[in-house]
Amino acid sequence: MTIETVRISEKAKIYLLALKRKTGIQNWNVICRWAFCLSLKEPSIPPNEKLQTDSSIEMTWKVFGGVNADVYLALLKQRCKLDGFKVTNKILNEQFKLHLHRGIADLATSMKLKNISTLLALIENTSAQHSTTD
Repeated sequence: MTIETVRISEKAKIYLLALKRKTGIQNWNVICRWAFCLSLKEPSIPPNEKLQTDSSIEMTWKVFGGVNADVYLALLKQRCKLDGFKVTNKILNEQFKLHLHRGIADLATSMKLKNISTLLALIENTSAQHSTTD
């Protein structure tokens, strides 16, 4: 089971452009990895919405994940199991898309995110909050 192609909605593309400016991260796939992982950390299941992946941003799963593509897929499968979903190609693709887009929106709308340093601080603060509640 795998994901072949990662496609982004037009709204997410606009968010990614803003995130590139704020963070200085030039590659879509790197920002998308951060966004995906941030969404996975959220305890709630992303809202089930129909996303039109109609922008010009598209990449293969291998480009998205890089050398850690298998790790990202394993994280997604584990999250699907934790959320009570059956692990099928259809579910993996749907949940990946929902997590990716939630993460991009969360990053882009964060009032705390001003640059790459605040991105790292945002991640550290999220980690600290989760570890104190566990």
